[in-house]
Amino acid sequence: MPVLILGYGSPIRGDDAFGPLLAEQLGAETSDPRLRIHARHILTADLIPELLDCDRVIFLDAALDTAPGEIRCQRLDPSRTGGSSMAHFLDPRELLAWCEALYDHRPRAWLLSVGAASLDYASYRLSPEVARVIPAVRVHIERLLEQTPTETGSEA
Repeated sequence: MPVLILGYGSPIRGDDAFGPLLAEQLGAETSDPRLRIHARHILTADLIPELLDCDRVIFLDAALDTAPGEIRCQRLDPSRTGGSSMAHFLDPRELLAWCEALYDHRPRAWLLSVGAASLDYASYRLSPEVARVIPAVRVHIERLLEQTPTETGSEA
């Protein structure tokens, strides 16, 4: 089954561009047919069908509750209490919950996030702290891709 990689964030807000920037880089570099890679500004309900034939999803995002440049890999479970408004955007856990509720499908999912140093307006420019850890984030992604669909765990 394919693996979906979803990088999301605002491309004009400094380190918030981490997710979509890395997703675009990965998409341009890979020819692996098992990967589906999307860069998005926000997560919306139209992404739910993308999850249906995937056994794993890797979300890429900047984090405000983590030290600048610190990488966090977190296993995600569906949750309808992510706090967003479906009218505008979804939290990754809400996206998973909608997929499970509507289609009875629950792909394994992780959030790979990096602590943001700056959210200033800087179109597709990452701070040195975040840019420096991109190679390490790629290693985390590779580890997640190497796992078999039956493996469990919270960290890569």
